Amino acid sequence: MASCAVLHLLVLVLPSIIIALTDANLEGDALYALRRAVKDPGHVLQSWDPNLVDPCTWFHVTCDGDNRVTRLDLGNAKLSGSLVPELGKLVRLQYLELYMNELVGPVPKELGNLKSLVSLDLYDNNLTGTIPASLSKLSNLKFLRLNSNRLTGRIPRELTKLESLKIIDVSNNDLCGTIPTSGSFSKFTEESFVNNSRLEGPELMGFVRYDAAGSCK
Repeated sequence: MASCAVLHLLVLVLPSIIIALTDANLEGDALYALRRAVKDPGHVLQSWDPNLVDPCTWFHVTCDGDNRVTRLDLGNAKLSGSLVPELGKLVRLQYLELYMNELVGPVPKELGNLKSLVSLDLYDNNLTGTIPASLSKLSNLKFLRLNSNRLTGRIPRELTKLESLKIIDVSNNDLCGTIPTSGSFSKFTEESFVNNSRLEGPELMGFVRYDAAGSCK
């Protein structure tokens, strides 16, 4: 009888254990992809060992009670290299802090899959390319700081749909076109957009038209 009870318990518990281990593997693989893509002269990622299944034991990684990654704190860590699309697999991530490094290349569009994200801090790097419109899917996002990079192209109008957004800073880039003013963008001042010499100014009452075509790249 006791063996039947144990077997029944295993049947109930084992699937959740397997799911938890699978999630930990996926998230560990995603973080290790970042480690492989960057140079780390300060050895801040030294504890990121792919042989340890649970990334919650790694430094600069915070997890919730389900051992899912919720925070990545790598600001001012002297990292160089590029961001990786695998970061988009960290679906419970709330804080992605990679500011004040020497990161290059584009902001991966896959970051738009981080449905729990509250804060995206990529400022003071050397990121290039455009701001992904996919970031408009981050319905919980409150803080978006992409300032002091080398980003080009337009500010995606889709970002105005982010109702939770409290702070946006895209200053000190090479953005062009007009500044959206509808939705959540109606409350942001020009300080959020300064030092983008090719920005034409805000769209106000139809006087400055938002044009998705044209030479803005």
